[in-house]
Amino acid sequence: MLAHLSPRPTLRRCAVIGAAGLALLGTGLTATEDSADPALSRFYEQKITWAKCPGEGLPKDLQCGKVTVPLDYAHPRAGTLDLALARFRATGEKRGSVLLNFGGPGGAGVPEFAAGGKDFMELTDGYDIVTFDPRGVGRSSPVSCGDADLPQDSAEISRDPQSVLRDLKKAADTCARNSGPVFPHIGTVNASRDMDVMREAVGDKKLNYLGFSYGTRLGAVYAAQFPDRVGRFVLDGVDTLTEPLKKQELVGARGQQKALDEFVNWCVKDIACPFGQDAREARKHVVQLVDSLDQDPVPSAFGEPFSGQDLVAALGQGLYSEDLWPLLERALASLVEEGDTHAIEAFATGGAAPLSREETGDPDGGLVDEQDIPLDNLSAALMAINCADDPDRPTGEQIIGDLDRLRAQYEEASPVFGPYRLTGVLLCYGRPKGTDFIREEVKDVDTPKMLLVGTRGDPATPYRWTEETAKRLGSSAVVLDNKGSGHTGYASSKCVHRKVDTFLLYGTLPADGSSCGPEDDRD
Repeated sequence: MLAHLSPRPTLRRCAVIGAAGLALLGTGLTATEDSADPALSRFYEQKITWAKCPGEGLPKDLQCGKVTVPLDYAHPRAGTLDLALARFRATGEKRGSVLLNFGGPGGAGVPEFAAGGKDFMELTDGYDIVTFDPRGVGRSSPVSCGDADLPQDSAEISRDPQSVLRDLKKAADTCARNSGPVFPHIGTVNASRDMDVMREAVGDKKLNYLGFSYGTRLGAVYAAQFPDRVGRFVLDGVDTLTEPLKKQELVGARGQQKALDEFVNWCVKDIACPFGQDAREARKHVVQLVDSLDQDPVPSAFGEPFSGQDLVAALGQGLYSEDLWPLLERALASLVEEGDTHAIEAFATGGAAPLSREETGDPDGGLVDEQDIPLDNLSAALMAINCADDPDRPTGEQIIGDLDRLRAQYEEASPVFGPYRLTGVLLCYGRPKGTDFIREEVKDVDTPKMLLVGTRGDPATPYRWTEETAKRLGSSAVVLDNKGSGHTGYASSKCVHRKVDTFLLYGTLPADGSSCGPEDDRD
């Protein structure tokens, strides 16, 4: 069936799926002399005006601002974008800034920072800690697919392939129309160039950076484009630079299924588990719940239908960390036993505090107001960025001819997450070819040493991606092996946290190949 892409609020930390058009500066030229280009110099000359972030319930010391960047770096006089930023100021002697990206692609950094900034307070001993909403995301010219009809069940293509292929192309056109001028210029290659403008705007000669999950892809692209401007770089939960989206999604489905199985094994030991006390039956109940909600969605807290695929997205968020499992269990119990979606939807939003200008006027004019962000922005940005970063575009005939095999592969990888992730691949159909810069040019970077953190039990970014990306980046990469579980290591491992902070604050790197284990997290 084709399901209406209803607007729903979702902010998923380190989310993974993805599609968009691309007209990226010739698909990603190395750009080490941007600040010397007369047409670009005005962007590099700006300074950020910081002010108290508007809205209720936000940290009192959180400040917000904006930076202006070219819409199209190939034609910098053709229009501009305003990007939303937030920071916590240095409490000690300031030696610069550290820029954070929380992942996605499509995750808005500013509300994530407002909700979880306390995790980074040690770094304020020497730095301003800064984050941002990337182009097309959050308050930074957010993209949207509006009322586009997008498939939630890949089996429909087998039943009426030509009709659904036409609908996919129509949906791509609708996304472009609803997203406005930013749509052809979204993607990691341009977001990386935006970060270099931010670097100059905060007054740093070198960019110090901490990126999680998708943020590691963004950091690696920056290192390839601006190797002489790389400062202290940490990439945690390392993304692949070479695997096509089709393979990435298959890997992700397997990882999430493993995490789901572990959650179920944990859940059934509790009498309150909504799926009973038998693990095998509980796994069947999860599949049945997803299928039931796809066939007969229930009203969400926002009045829109809450489908099985919405549940799959929320499950994926909840499985990233074992610390979230008790909350996930209670949210699922509310859904199963009472038909109440509030708790599971709150899971998908990440609980980030909204920002508003209702009480404080307009301190950051030009940015999109929080209440005006399209509620499908995360999913639309995921599609836009992932497809913009991937050059593969199969023909309709190839999709039809290969779909049965692909669907069997994905469903074998995960009966819950497989169909959802395959749909993310299919949604690239009908969109312009993505850049080949990441796959072909991001390698053998000539930069100072960078710290790459891989977690052995990561359900989203498998450890082998850390090893492969380190090898691809070359002698600049230093690997820290986190022998734990969960997505990324900084928030879940005290050992990883200490080693990352020590590197960012003092420049002291762990030995390449060193590790963190549970025994290293003891106080």
